[in-house]
Amino acid sequence: MKGLLLRLSALDADAENAVRVIGFFDKLVSGRVTLRTLVRETARLAECSAGVTDAELGVCLRADHTGRILADVQEPADALVRDLSPTSRVWLERTGTPLALDDIVLERFSIAAALLLEHTRGPLPELGDAALVELALSASAGEVERARAVRLMRFEPATELHVMAVAAEPAEVKGFLAALGESSPGVRAASLGRVHAVLTRSLPPDLPDLPAKGMRVGVSDPLPVIDAPEAWQQARTALRFATLDALFPAVVRAGELGAFAAIAARLRGQDIAQVADVTALDSLADEQHGADTLAVLTAYCATGSARKAAAEVYRHHSTVMARLAHAETRLGFSFGAPSGRLRLELAILLRQLRDTAE
Repeated sequence: MKGLLLRLSALDADAENAVRVIGFFDKLVSGRVTLRTLVRETARLAECSAGVTDAELGVCLRADHTGRILADVQEPADALVRDLSPTSRVWLERTGTPLALDDIVLERFSIAAALLLEHTRGPLPELGDAALVELALSASAGEVERARAVRLMRFEPATELHVMAVAAEPAEVKGFLAALGESSPGVRAASLGRVHAVLTRSLPPDLPDLPAKGMRVGVSDPLPVIDAPEAWQQARTALRFATLDALFPAVVRAGELGAFAAIAARLRGQDIAQVADVTALDSLADEQHGADTLAVLTAYCATGSARKAAAEVYRHHSTVMARLAHAETRLGFSFGAPSGRLRLELAILLRQLRDTAE
């Protein structure tokens, strides 16, 4: 597909090149691409921004000439427009002199977009809130299905949402949702395996205080509903850090992870398995009192003090000192220097990321 055409500006308006443009869009349709991919590939081909909107379905997508999806989906007044129906249309944002094949590109773009939109114009099955939430977060769902699911949940198509990943018992989640709903009406939630997904328009100022003891929450950045799967991925990544006692709070926001998010995204389980410090921690965990030793190490990293760590884990100071000395021997380095504590903290973090990998 990408080798079929290079740049529209390099093609003459002859029959052969017109056929090549038709073939380009035919391949997109036969490949069953998403509406987002269609808009991106059209913008790349035309070398100008392109967009599609359907008011009935609540869909609006726009990409620049590089294929990057744009947050601003407003159609320019001077755009080249082709109506698909009374509620839907596509456009090209050509500045300057139109190119020879603009008309046929717009025509084939409109045909392809109409086919993709029509495929989902029929009524959705009767779905409850939980099923709609799952559909909105699914990376395998198309943009049209996702937008319709979100609208059925009474979110506006252009609404930016926070997605939360919550690890807790169902009863605790119910109380959390009730507290959240007091400041953010219209909260939607679903249980997806061991994690509960929550969609909300806004976050209350007292969010860190809402979770019950033992509950962990990962929170995404505010993203448009069309990017709900990305927000769900952010929330699940943040949750992987929230479940690490002492080193991170019970509520972790994806936007505050910084370089930690890159570590979680790049390192695979097999990569972490090759880290000797992580292997040493596994050996410690298998020993008698291993869980207690790891709790001491985590508390020590969080507080920077053996005495404060003892208070954190409710152990005598001498017990904590003995656990730390034993761990230093097993890992082969001292925790006294800042570099040693950083190395220990990183090993604990990597072990947690390995154990929470999806």
